[in-house]
Amino acid sequence: MTWMGPVEFALVAITSIIAVTNPTSTVAVYIALTRDMDLEERRNVISKSMKISILVLAFFAFTGQLLFLILNVTFAAFKIAGGILLVTSAFSMLNPKRKEFSKEELENIAIIPLAFPLTAGPGTIMAVILLVSEASSMLETSLVFVGILAGVAVSYMGMMYAPKIFKFLGEDGLHVITKLMSIIVLAIAVQFIINGVAETMSML
Repeated sequence: MTWMGPVEFALVAITSIIAVTNPTSTVAVYIALTRDMDLEERRNVISKSMKISILVLAFFAFTGQLLFLILNVTFAAFKIAGGILLVTSAFSMLNPKRKEFSKEELENIAIIPLAFPLTAGPGTIMAVILLVSEASSMLETSLVFVGILAGVAVSYMGMMYAPKIFKFLGEDGLHVITKLMSIIVLAIAVQFIINGVAETMSML
């Protein structure tokens, strides 16, 4: 994606991270898991989950490339593998399966599942590392962090206004938005794979 200017790169970073975090799924799970909580408890859950999500994504944005250098994995190979993982994430969004959470998970839902794997899950982590690897300047790298904040902010707003959103869109509306986001994720994943294959071919 080095052909892009900062504005285009910012749009790709923000759009892709928001799409992969899939706020509609987070909203649906949040509503289901916090039905019996009061307003203060819900806000504490939201605040904690968002802080953890930002820390997790920022950590991998900073250290992701270093980890792969240590493991002697080329960025081209990582882009292909990451693209494939994002493809599976997209298909999971197209065909969601209801997950049952254990009692232990429910006791700390801010961490699991709201922060991980819903907001800062494997797909989002992979997208962040891939975007950093595609950045051609410090400005573009900083725009990835803007994308992280944007993705987390959308999830935050979604949970803050979850009851109103669910009432307005209904289950069918949330389902449609999830499908649209899955298509965006799939397109981004295919582009990462194409970039990785092109870089691999250029090294031969």
